[in-house]
Amino acid sequence: MLARLVRTIVVATAVAGFLAGCAAPPPKPDTMRDPSVNFSNFKTFGWTAGGAVDAGDAPLQLLDANIRAAIVDVMKRKGYVEAPAGTTPDLRIAYETAKAEKLENNPVRVGIGVGSWGGNMGGSVSMGSPSVRNFTEGTLVVHAIDAARNAEVWQGRVSGKMTKGSVEAAAIHQAVERAMADFPVR
Repeated sequence: MLARLVRTIVVATAVAGFLAGCAAPPPKPDTMRDPSVNFSNFKTFGWTAGGAVDAGDAPLQLLDANIRAAIVDVMKRKGYVEAPAGTTPDLRIAYETAKAEKLENNPVRVGIGVGSWGGNMGGSVSMGSPSVRNFTEGTLVVHAIDAARNAEVWQGRVSGKMTKGSVEAAAIHQAVERAMADFPVR
């Protein structure tokens, strides 16, 4: 009986490890940085002109406010200060979003199950047929522009599968954090 329990635990651990290995990690951000720029010279940040959302489009206003709030939070945690209104910041920040319809191909699905009830133990293996699904991929790109030279000095981009909760404040904040993970700390 003890040998059966140990075998069950070993099989369950192996299956869990296999499934964990199949889980895809979130996509890594793509970043570019001007290597000739010393970011310790930048103290303040502000927004590029013309990036505001039309006042008549309430859903986009909310999305814009959530993205901007997340960028401000990340910039402040990295040691930058938001420039007061009417002053010229050291860095101007801009962002853009996009979405695209994509196809996801799952060639073969394999399922493994192990369980017991009372003194009996059982297991199963199943295979699923190939499938193709449509999904929407969202992309967020954040730009940092040296205001004095009017030149982009940093860019971060992250893309991922959009779900119903993708436009909620917490999901937006997480996407901004991933996109700006490599932004230089002051």
